[in-house]
Amino acid sequence: MAGNGNSDGEFSFSAAAARDALARITTEKGTKAPTSTDVCHDDTASPVSFQTIDELHSLQKKRSAPTTPLKEGGGVVIGTSGPTTPVSGESMLQSVSASLASLTRETGPKVIRGDPTSAAKVSHVPQTPTSVPATDISDSALKFTHVLHNLSPAELYEQAIKYEQGSFITSTGALATLSGAKTGRSPKDKRVVKDETTASELWWGKGSPNIEMDEQAFLVNRERAVDYLNSLDKVFVNDQYLNWDPENRIKVRIVSARAYHSLFMHNMCIRPTPEELENFGTPDFTIFNAGKFPCNRYTHYMTSSTSVDINLARREMVILGTQYAGEMKKGLFGVMHYLMPKRKILSLHSGCNMGKDGDVALFFGLSGTGKTTLSTDHNRYLIGDDEHCWSETGVSNIEGGCYAKCIDLSREKEPDIWNAIKFGTVLENVVFDEHTREVDYTDKSVTENTRAAYPIEYIPNSKIPCVGPHPKNVILLACDAFGVLPPVSKLDLAQTMYHFISGYTALVAGTEEGVKEPRATFSACFGAAFIMLHPTKYAAMLAEKMQAQGATGWLVNTGWSGGSYGSGSRIKLAYTRKIIDAIHSGSLLSATYQKTEIFGLEIPNEVEGVPSEILEPMNAWEDKVAYKETLLKLAGLFRNNFETFTSHKIGEDGKLTEEILAAGPNF
Repeated sequence: MAGNGNSDGEFSFSAAAARDALARITTEKGTKAPTSTDVCHDDTASPVSFQTIDELHSLQKKRSAPTTPLKEGGGVVIGTSGPTTPVSGESMLQSVSASLASLTRETGPKVIRGDPTSAAKVSHVPQTPTSVPATDISDSALKFTHVLHNLSPAELYEQAIKYEQGSFITSTGALATLSGAKTGRSPKDKRVVKDETTASELWWGKGSPNIEMDEQAFLVNRERAVDYLNSLDKVFVNDQYLNWDPENRIKVRIVSARAYHSLFMHNMCIRPTPEELENFGTPDFTIFNAGKFPCNRYTHYMTSSTSVDINLARREMVILGTQYAGEMKKGLFGVMHYLMPKRKILSLHSGCNMGKDGDVALFFGLSGTGKTTLSTDHNRYLIGDDEHCWSETGVSNIEGGCYAKCIDLSREKEPDIWNAIKFGTVLENVVFDEHTREVDYTDKSVTENTRAAYPIEYIPNSKIPCVGPHPKNVILLACDAFGVLPPVSKLDLAQTMYHFISGYTALVAGTEEGVKEPRATFSACFGAAFIMLHPTKYAAMLAEKMQAQGATGWLVNTGWSGGSYGSGSRIKLAYTRKIIDAIHSGSLLSATYQKTEIFGLEIPNEVEGVPSEILEPMNAWEDKVAYKETLLKLAGLFRNNFETFTSHKIGEDGKLTEEILAAGPNF
């Protein structure tokens, strides 16, 4: 990689279950021309339309008549004594106090443990030593901020139900809550501090998700977030880990204003043992989540009242103006995309599972390609569903939980996810029956981006600890609505890099007249919204590790065959399952292959259980002229998208870049 001092060019290329339905392809109303900034964000969503907070809460509950009339005056009396957490030592309390210290105000609130509703406790708790200010003491320095530190799910339930309007227990025991006006990430409001180091290390400019801010603007937002958190009667603090690899795990601290956020991160990060918490020490990275408190729109680099800011030098993240919990999860993923490559560890936006014999497969794919469905297999162990690292010893899950889409969820289609929604799970923005508290997963009244966050142990066949040996297969999934990509292709290393950098799938856009045409979507490394370095850096690391471990790359089309959307038909999930099974078993490696035109893909002549006539896309089309025209159209879209990356040379001589380009469509 040019400028990074890495030996990216020092290797050569060589030839190398819940059986449920795939997610529906979405049909968008109105025309929309693809732009250079189109990125397939899997959890972005439009803000909720409401005028008052009561209107928002009314969307959450459906009116229903109770089967048994309630008596007047009936109800549940909630006690006033809240959860308390044993003090694990003065040093830990001081560590939390340091996290809440202001940069410009020389002292902040005293921090104590316990429930702020028990006011009598305050005078009996020793104060944490703080520095003496040289100037006037602010009012904030005279108050106590209660730290609710590493509460259990049960304690967080109590806090949410008591104090956070819109929090309810559903019929299965999950905690249903609302994320406010923002029901998805705000990628246009994400900022990264650009300093002397990051200016040369990170990917900036056209196509990059990294929008710059300077140190001063970050500190203004940090001060604003910390001041807000310090003004509260209580804050929630989580101390947790990222990465199941004990040699490369990262200690993170999350300071937040809501029990919902604390429970969400309790589920999504790796949960330390009590002994590990005692010796947790100083975190490697800290999040200050001020939630609903907005940023100052007149601060330099701000374009709205929402700002999600990352400072890699300070190892800190600040969130203002959005309560969507996914910002924390994906923000930390971005940080891992920066920190891990520095250790020669590849960070990946992928699913991962392992067979009974220890064979590991990685699954890459954008939303709607079947990544979750195909990586969930009752005959294999689940290592993780979304974020992984590939080190010298093998693969490891970055997270301790899963963040599953809930729209149209059913027991029949996704039994594992359905059964995981129980006590301890966070349900975001779902609609439920007002009386029975049964969730209606088809209801999009609040948002289509409804989500469930639960510990990975809730999945029966999860592998704990979430680590495995080196991957044997790297599977790139694409839902090709143009219908010209083969159901399965074996890739060489250059082709794997090309298609990994491209990150292709296709959505279906509709016009007012009802004419529907596919729309290509590209997301570099199958997760452009979260990567920090140039995509070719991750691609070179992937190819290097694949070559060293003898892994095979595959391109699997879960989309259309015999024509584009509207004329052809979607490839049956049963056929795709047979293809994936053949990849896992190794039988597909011994098949005979032929090469397609334009894309130059190696396709097998036969796959057990799959009709041979669909393996070669052209054979499945009746109109061969239309096939060729559509193939050339898609090839042109690939070429236009890749122009963003052609100027970036890998290695000193840039030959690797040339080989990657040669692996693309040739016409």
